[in-house]
Amino acid sequence: METRLTRIVLGVWTGLVLLFLFVPIAIIVLYAFNSSNVQSWPIAGFSLKWFPATFQNREVREALLLSIEAGLVATAIAVVLGTASAFAVERYRFRGREAVSFVTVMPIALPGIITGMALNSFFVFWAMGLSFWTIVIGHATFCIVVVYNNVVARLRRLPRSLTEASMDLGADGFATFRKVTLPAISTALIAGAILAFALSFDEVIVTTFTAGAQNTLPLWIFGAIRLGQELPEVNVIVLIVMAVTFVPVILAYRFTEKSGG
Repeated sequence: METRLTRIVLGVWTGLVLLFLFVPIAIIVLYAFNSSNVQSWPIAGFSLKWFPATFQNREVREALLLSIEAGLVATAIAVVLGTASAFAVERYRFRGREAVSFVTVMPIALPGIITGMALNSFFVFWAMGLSFWTIVIGHATFCIVVVYNNVVARLRRLPRSLTEASMDLGADGFATFRKVTLPAISTALIAGAILAFALSFDEVIVTTFTAGAQNTLPLWIFGAIRLGQELPEVNVIVLIVMAVTFVPVILAYRFTEKSGG
């Protein structure tokens, strides 16, 4: 039986873990409003001057736009391919079914640097120059997993009797999918797409190997930190990236919770 001391120890430990995770994030948020370009503690004062300065930077605007475009296209590809894979694995029985499931899930289990190096080798072998589309391919590779897992989980809870009843009433396969299956899995698709976009938006390792001369937002942040000449702007961009990442995750959680998982 759990004792009062055990609950206290677990509570303290949980609090320490949360502080370890979120205190650095809180400090970065504070530095985004720092009036000085020197990152020192305590902060000299608070100001919003770095926000307009950041968005007046052409490299930042181009990197932000590229990250959004790549994320949206990669998400669209992930939704189509991830949903198709989920239906194939869950609704049909065929030789190699488990292999398809394993190959689909594998990219998210591998370290990002391994995936990036493998993709880079593939592009070099086929003489594909690194471009916007190689970024999209790289991001879609691991974004598919998020959509696939969401849709598979929903399909496993979807009674097949609904599909059979629709077919018995005269609906063909497409009509059944459009009127019965798609509404039932819609929240899983939306949650998967939102999470896939968030994952694509802040992915830096795979982008490093697939971008070439393209400069996405994570790569710009990495370069600016390495050079150390635009740290105030980096803090602003990091704040924006966290917001763009956290908001989709929260929305995806709400969609999943609303639909019962």
